[in-house]
Amino acid sequence: MVNTSQSSTKSRREFFDEISSLPVLDIHTHLVGGKLSARGLHDILLYHMSISDLYAAGCKDAGRLTEYPRWPTRDETIIRIERALPFLDASRNTSTAWCIRRILSDLYAWKDPITVDNWRKLDDIIRERADDRAWQREVVRQTGIRQFVTEFARREEGQDDDLLQYALEWGFFTRCQAGEFDTALCELERCWGNRPESPMPIGTSSRPAPTRTINSLDDVHAAVDDYVNNISTVPVLSTATHLSTDINYCEISESEMTDALSRRDRASIEERDIYASYVNERFLSALERLGDTLVFQFSIGAEPLPFETGSRLSQQTIGQLGAMVSRHPGLRFQCLLASRHANQSLCSLCRELPNLSVAGYWWHNFFPSVIGQVIEERLDMLPTNKQVGFFSDAYVVEWAYAKVQIVREVLARILSAKVEQGQYTCDEALTIAHAILFESPKTLLRIQLPSNMS
Repeated sequence: MVNTSQSSTKSRREFFDEISSLPVLDIHTHLVGGKLSARGLHDILLYHMSISDLYAAGCKDAGRLTEYPRWPTRDETIIRIERALPFLDASRNTSTAWCIRRILSDLYAWKDPITVDNWRKLDDIIRERADDRAWQREVVRQTGIRQFVTEFARREEGQDDDLLQYALEWGFFTRCQAGEFDTALCELERCWGNRPESPMPIGTSSRPAPTRTINSLDDVHAAVDDYVNNISTVPVLSTATHLSTDINYCEISESEMTDALSRRDRASIEERDIYASYVNERFLSALERLGDTLVFQFSIGAEPLPFETGSRLSQQTIGQLGAMVSRHPGLRFQCLLASRHANQSLCSLCRELPNLSVAGYWWHNFFPSVIGQVIEERLDMLPTNKQVGFFSDAYVVEWAYAKVQIVREVLARILSAKVEQGQYTCDEALTIAHAILFESPKTLLRIQLPSNMS
């Protein structure tokens, strides 16, 4: 029988305090080198998850602010903040709003409600610190996060290379865009012959004219090879892409792809699935030939709506994902999941596929009640070296701070309950927390830490 006497020696608060002292690795963000912290109130108040809250509450603005590599103008931020203010009260119950209050209280010592009379004062406080490198590092210190992974395209001049490591988040060959059936080819054309940049936004209605056009199977092969060559010449730990649940993933022959290319001007769902499946398999095979050098990291379970996405994932996609991973045993796969109900199915795949792991709680899963269910299922079903316990998806370090606090608190609650029921001792629980927050992401992504952090 497991000795449960330790369960009375640590309260949940004590567990949280100890877990808060553990180092964390944040394996998926959108931080910008040299500009780690918020540029103004808009970067905190109008984070895209908060915009969704406000839109649901009745605000007419559902789209994101101008995105990197451009920045929103002062006029844009003023208009958007003032339009949002009337809807803050109706959405204050959400966990996203709770995160905003914690950011403002803990980091900026601002405890008052945001109103039409005071928001400019708060905005000024945040803007005054936007370019303060010491301030940015202080917020990082308070997060307890030792390293962040962000888009290679956001590296800027490498000003924060001691804190940032990189993923290639560029071509999204398997993400559906509404009303478009040749997305895989458009994405290849956009990347072909160019240097890495940020991906196209979700819900894109128009695309830039490509410098090269795919007209044949040889063009597809050349474009994929060029993309993989880019990966081999930049310092990245992983790719970062998306697998849409609407695509029927299957093995496509060269003749089937050639026939489908001839129908591009009248492409439909059938051609969309052929393009995406063929390009994806060609890409995975090329990555596998590079050797065991990086992780194919992908998100799943969030599909485009007119603005942003909704959580949606079919059982067919989960089955096809299992087949995809098994076809490429020499390539490491890692899934960022936005579907609460699919977590158990995904864990069952990870149990039987040595090259598949899971990470964090993506987008529609980043709510305390969902995080708790996901953590508990993964702890019960998977070894610690198959799961990563956190990533923030943050665009500024203030949001990484808020999100890591949420995860630490939920993890403390789950582990405390498991100690109470005798599943773990206190020491085992803390060892498990350290493993999924730090050791597993370091090992799975082969994160190289500075000598003073390792």
